[in-house]
Amino acid sequence: MVAEAEKSRKSGKPRVDPRDFLGLDALLSEREIATRDKIRGFVEAEVKPNIGGWFYDATFPEEIIEAFAAQNLFGMHLSGYGCPGRSAVEYGLACMELEAGDSGLRTLVSVQGSLAMSAIHKFGSEEQKKRWLPRMAAGEAIGCFGLTEPSAGSDPASMKTHARRDGSDWILNGSKRWIGMGSFADVAVVWAKTDEPGEPIRGFLVPTDLKGFEAEVIGGKLSMRAAVQTELHFTDVRLPESAMLPEAEGLKGPFSCLNEARYGIIWGAMGAARDSYEVALNYSLEREQFSVPIASFQLTQKKLVDMMLEIQKGTMVALHIGRMKDAGTLRPDQISFGKLNNVREAIEICREARTILGGNGVTTEYSPLRHANNLESVRTYEGTDEVHTLILGSSLTGIQAFR
Repeated sequence: MVAEAEKSRKSGKPRVDPRDFLGLDALLSEREIATRDKIRGFVEAEVKPNIGGWFYDATFPEEIIEAFAAQNLFGMHLSGYGCPGRSAVEYGLACMELEAGDSGLRTLVSVQGSLAMSAIHKFGSEEQKKRWLPRMAAGEAIGCFGLTEPSAGSDPASMKTHARRDGSDWILNGSKRWIGMGSFADVAVVWAKTDEPGEPIRGFLVPTDLKGFEAEVIGGKLSMRAAVQTELHFTDVRLPESAMLPEAEGLKGPFSCLNEARYGIIWGAMGAARDSYEVALNYSLEREQFSVPIASFQLTQKKLVDMMLEIQKGTMVALHIGRMKDAGTLRPDQISFGKLNNVREAIEICREARTILGGNGVTTEYSPLRHANNLESVRTYEGTDEVHTLILGSSLTGIQAFR
């Protein structure tokens, strides 16, 4: 027995599955596992071999849109109108695998499905749904979601973008910033203040070929370099009455869409963390210093164990939240719990994984530092750490601390 243990110790072969230490796959259905494995295989074949170059060159691979559509990733969790109608857990698993490739590419799916398509699906007229959703699900039309502004990020109630009535039309003016895919979108879901009584913030579907619409790509990014973020400008854009989302009034509309995107982030962040951990683990078993693999050092093993613990816990959080979402019992503050915890832990995991790689970890050959850089954006969009902390604090105390 002692001899076998010594042989196992020297071989460097794990006695458990390092990716699934707790056997969490047993909590998934066959369909959920099949969905996950399909997207995992796609990411391994189509994304990981190329993502380092895309990130380094700050290039968004537009051909990935067609490939994502072929995997039924757009509007995956929506039903009808050509959408796949998969469960929240299946969608979450897909987000995890996509972000194991790159946060920016998972964001493409999130902006298209959880934000733009979700807004139309939840709040659009039947005509709007039939016009846009089938084409968007097929990747034939791309949407973007215009809420954040240059001076109104965490406080969207202070937005300055305004729509005024002009006869039976609306005239839209203003700007939005950090809008994913705005430069090649076919339609923008834009939230604007109006002079309407009661709930003056309304949503509009703005075809991007209209006169007065302009999209400016934001450059010089140190994060999300394989994705496109833009600033949108609206100068007297004329919209018909039918452009308004009829069922969305006030900030509840955009917030409900943000919660859809935050849900995907809960899973996605753990994908980036898991990929970084696996890269570090494999490297530590192969890299030798002082004539032994660095995995044999106590400090390296502690780092790996700490990473594994947080990934397994974060995955359980994501799965539990997904089950609640499928059951219709999920609260918005519980989504904040998952987003705050999982992104915060994922960044630390990616940074720690980089330390195991040493100097080699600052190159595009290895993913942890790229993931860490990307997660700085993920940590900021769809609600900062501070915003989600105060949401949770309000739930705990009953006191609203934003103002």
